[in-house]
Amino acid sequence: MRILVTGASGFAGSLLAPRLLCAGHEIVALARDPSRVDAGQLMSRAPALASRAPALARSRAHGHAPHGEDPKLEVVAGDALTGEGLARALDGVEVAYYLIHSMEAPARAGAQPRDAAPFPERERIAAENFAQAASLAGVRRVVYLGGPVASWTAPGTHAASSRHLASREAVEHILRAAIRDTVVLRASIVIGARSRSFRFLVRLVERMPVLALPAWRSHRTRPIDARDITEMLAAAATAGAVAGRSLDVGGPDILSYGEMISRIAEAMLLARPAVGLSVSLTPVAARVAAAIAGEDPELTTALMESLQGDLLPGGVNGRAHLRAAELLGVELHSFDSAVEHALREWEEVEPLAAR
Repeated sequence: MRILVTGASGFAGSLLAPRLLCAGHEIVALARDPSRVDAGQLMSRAPALASRAPALARSRAHGHAPHGEDPKLEVVAGDALTGEGLARALDGVEVAYYLIHSMEAPARAGAQPRDAAPFPERERIAAENFAQAASLAGVRRVVYLGGPVASWTAPGTHAASSRHLASREAVEHILRAAIRDTVVLRASIVIGARSRSFRFLVRLVERMPVLALPAWRSHRTRPIDARDITEMLAAAATAGAVAGRSLDVGGPDILSYGEMISRIAEAMLLARPAVGLSVSLTPVAARVAAAIAGEDPELTTALMESLQGDLLPGGVNGRAHLRAAELLGVELHSFDSAVEHALREWEEVEPLAAR
């Protein structure tokens, strides 16, 4: 099958493309800057994933890949915000992955007014451009990795009116309106070596001798292992049972953000006393945290705006996240296993404190 992976140089795309290559698909990798897509590395990672796909492993043992041909990868330059390159990238594509999400203004030469627009507006424009191009190209299914939505939150909370949550849900509606069989995976924080949210928490633990945690520390979520979300995304390309559905996905553990930070510190072998603050002070706290973690203030502000209540896929006692994993054939990893794996992968390219 010919499949488009957008955001191929990003966190989710760089994990998904090798997994799809491993399954024998023909992959078109879309990126604003193709030089950031290491095609050789993506291709080399595909055989290493064969153990996660037993059918493929058996096929390779007999000297051939599924569909009777070796996996193929084509890297194409394109930009959903401008619409440039989308028609070419989508030509002949049956399934397209929409993994585009950025809360920071893109740095580009010849910046246009849209580049300076608030991130929800940029997200809307990019989604509309992509949806129109996918529809014109005859794409059968779009798979969208979304995020928390307002329906996960308690009515009347600040989180329910978060720009971040509203933007993710708006993109979902745009894609589903254009392609009937669109599959949406709604995830909270993803635990992986390149996950921006996870790296943000790790940097805070690493660089703050005493953790001053705002009031949002007590709010809970269901973090999910990057390995699990990658497998779910890969399965969503062909699973008939999920066609046209929005699925809440999450790991098996419910944890507060304070508990997550504490467990990350334990995994890093760091003693970090925590001081709980009675207020959130999001605008100030987000900028201070961004400076400490070396992150973009626009990103940290948008994330912290969403942390004003529980964000629980499937609800506190619900099983929607477990049902989604069952439909997609994925066995979920625990939070501690996810953290240990992510830190180990991180250390392969960069040292971490006390590890």
